[in-house]
Amino acid sequence: MSSQNTSIKVTEFIISGLDTSERPLVVGVVILLVFILSVTANIFNILVIIYDKKLHKPMYLLICNLAFVDIIYTSSTCPTLIRILIAGVKSISYAPCQVHMFAFHLGEVMEMLILAVMAFDRLLAVGRPFQYNSYLTNKHTFFVTFILWIVGCGFVAVLPAIVIPLPHCSTVLKYAFCSFPSIIRTTCIDPNYYFNLVAIISFFFIFFTFIFICLSYVGIILFVKLSSNNDKKKMGSTCFSHLISVTCYYCPTFIIIILTRLGLVLTLEARNGLVIGSILVPSVVNPFVYCLRTKEIKSRITSLYKNVKES
Repeated sequence: MSSQNTSIKVTEFIISGLDTSERPLVVGVVILLVFILSVTANIFNILVIIYDKKLHKPMYLLICNLAFVDIIYTSSTCPTLIRILIAGVKSISYAPCQVHMFAFHLGEVMEMLILAVMAFDRLLAVGRPFQYNSYLTNKHTFFVTFILWIVGCGFVAVLPAIVIPLPHCSTVLKYAFCSFPSIIRTTCIDPNYYFNLVAIISFFFIFFTFIFICLSYVGIILFVKLSSNNDKKKMGSTCFSHLISVTCYYCPTFIIIILTRLGLVLTLEARNGLVIGSILVPSVVNPFVYCLRTKEIKSRITSLYKNVKES
């Protein structure tokens, strides 16, 4: 049957991916609390870095970028999840759904790109400590991050450009929120071509950034071996926060990829759990890791707390 005969005009989608949740209210409250904590902590980190001119350095500008990405990433999905699980509202208008899809995939791409640049930043800091300030200035950092945002937006803009012209045969999204796979499955066309196209793009970003991060740490390890014990401790402390962020983001992603390639069919609940975890865990861990592990931010927060207490 042709798509012209079966296509329908879509003004809103119905999200059915969370219909099998056994305790939707409990899950919704947990997501709400984690979302509030994540956004608050990331905004706080951004404000601290903007407020304190001593923190206007390349590493902190990258941390600020990462915090901004985490806010976009969580805000693209969590409000929808909360509305469904707590309020029971499963519908979302067509245009906001497209915006959420763009923001979600932009958050995915930018998280990987920023983590990759942060790995290179750590490599320069460890391998070329005396030339670091000349190699990576604030101007260079702004330029690099600007290019990353242009690249990220350019690649992700392909997704709504693909979806919007396609005819739809269904209004039911089978996943937990608006994403490219969930929306493309509502169209009247065979999705395999588009899934393969996106898989190639995703493969490029995931493995290119991960390999780049690994190579950066190979370089760091080589420099650490040639350093004194005191320098090794400083280098380890410098890289530890970034390693935690990398682990929190890539582990759930690789679990989904590996299990899928091994032929293991994940239940909808398991897949939703992994995807939601890959969004929430890095976004809530990152600001606290950098608050607690970065001396300058930690000392600035401590001084702010003392000033508030004294006043």
